[in-house]
Amino acid sequence: MSQPAPPAATALSIIGNTPVLHLRKITPNNDTHASIYLKLESVNPTGSYKDRMALSMIEEAEARGDLKPGMTVVEATGGSTGSSLAFICAMKGYNFHVVSSDAFAAEKIRTMRAYGAEVEIVHAPGGKITKELFPEMMRRAKERVESDPDVFYYANQFHNSDALPGYASLGGELVAQFPGGIDAFCGAAGSGGMLMGVSQVLRAKWPKTKVVVLEPASSPVISEGRAGVHGVEGIAPGFVPPHLERELYDEAWGIDEAEARAMCRRLAREEGILVGTSTGLNVVAAVKLAKELGPRKTVVTVACDSGLKYLNGNLLADN
Repeated sequence: MSQPAPPAATALSIIGNTPVLHLRKITPNNDTHASIYLKLESVNPTGSYKDRMALSMIEEAEARGDLKPGMTVVEATGGSTGSSLAFICAMKGYNFHVVSSDAFAAEKIRTMRAYGAEVEIVHAPGGKITKELFPEMMRRAKERVESDPDVFYYANQFHNSDALPGYASLGGELVAQFPGGIDAFCGAAGSGGMLMGVSQVLRAKWPKTKVVVLEPASSPVISEGRAGVHGVEGIAPGFVPPHLERELYDEAWGIDEAEARAMCRRLAREEGILVGTSTGLNVVAAVKLAKELGPRKTVVTVACDSGLKYLNGNLLADN
């Protein structure tokens, strides 16, 4: 039995150091397929790996003097980044203004407000994520910052390289957790920061690790150059994420959203974990990679967030 961790000094100190789960029931026969492992980022304080990125962006800005006591942090976000920034700002004493949308889970909006954020909502017709939604949210956030740059600090996750050190910590943990190496890593792209931060670390250690970027098949901007409508929160903003560097990934795959949602329900019933649709996307792709690579190989992906954020929707509803 492992020893319990010592008491944490603050909630910020329990970000990261997340466990890895071997998917034994989802994974096909290991005599013919690679083993699949899922890093449970859903156990971070707000239930998302965005906690790593939010802490990194805030502390890097503080270190440069761009963010000072009394300022208000501003961000455009679907809710997971917003929840993480709201949490970090609450712990550090900053005000937080977030531009979000009714296309995203009500649980995320309530979480941001619970941490004290001021939430501005952009209406999304039909409740779907379109190529116009994120640019409009970002326009409004930028407008707020430009109204008084001495008061407002724009986190700007899609263009802010301060996010990458936070995600590099995830990659460092994977190197320690898999001393025998990782043959393939895959993940859905929102800002692209997680994939790039992890890939830099993995490729430095194991240059032949295959890295695959994922997106919904209905909006294959990276893989096919065309944007569409989808319902997978936190990813596929309708444009190629500026953080993506072509030399740090091998392929981009579009994954069927219905398959991803079905995988979420399987993960709950067969592996005992509740996750969101982007994680379902990740695991569908990991199964494909496991078949492609064959036995005695290791495929790793990430549980981006907790399925508890989506209980008001139909993701985990009875069939």
